[in-house]
Amino acid sequence: MAEGKSISGGIVETIKTIVYALLLAGLIRTLIFQPFWIPSGSMKPSLLIGDFLFVNKFAYGYSAYSCPGYRGYNICFWAKGSDDRLWGGMPARGDVIVFRHPVTGQDYIKRLIGLPGDRIEMQGGQVILNGTPVPQDQIADFVEVFEAQGPARRTPRCLQTVGLGGACAKTQYVETLPGGVSHETLDFANRGSDRAGPFEVPEGHFFFLGDNRDNSVDSRFPQSASGVGYVPYENLIGRADRIIFSSAGRSILYFWTWRSDRFLRAVR
Repeated sequence: MAEGKSISGGIVETIKTIVYALLLAGLIRTLIFQPFWIPSGSMKPSLLIGDFLFVNKFAYGYSAYSCPGYRGYNICFWAKGSDDRLWGGMPARGDVIVFRHPVTGQDYIKRLIGLPGDRIEMQGGQVILNGTPVPQDQIADFVEVFEAQGPARRTPRCLQTVGLGGACAKTQYVETLPGGVSHETLDFANRGSDRAGPFEVPEGHFFFLGDNRDNSVDSRFPQSASGVGYVPYENLIGRADRIIFSSAGRSILYFWTWRSDRFLRAVR
């Protein structure tokens, strides 16, 4: 009889442990970090396809978009409208941010370039911010292997045509935003999106660009099912601070394809 009670008690304790672990994981995901896997090359070279990172949700506080279940029941019960952001903090220019697409509701990740009230233009692939060109200094080309990448198995775009397994190069710049934040951007072609604007960022909204400028659908494109347009403050989910690990294969489960140089790498 004692043995039966012991087994029964052990099962109950195991169930309790699992429930507590799930509750803790849910709390962490809701209030602190959200996992995010990079599915496209729009943020190269800062973020590669297959980078796995945690998004810091505490950075800008919590809105309805920050919490799981936004399309149905929302566990952030206080967030019933666009202005209901708890412990809200303003993002800084240059932050790499995950946000909810204003039309489709999908999660996007881009770099914050324009703050409310800013005037932005693109001329020859260079950002003109409030009438002043943002400095761009060309550095050594970004080179990657021309091969299928990620679950979609898409090949990268290159300056020149190369065969499978060849060296795919893109022109690379260091762009320095006001305030001193520097990051790399890529260019591989003369495209229509290299000339855009001017854009006047409305109050309560932000303007985003991908670092891979010729391969990014961002705020240069009018808000639609594909274009991003201006992103409302309440749509911000969190800031990407650090890559946890990175997989060059079809899935993050392909541990033998993990990139050893990207473990715990800071996002900048």
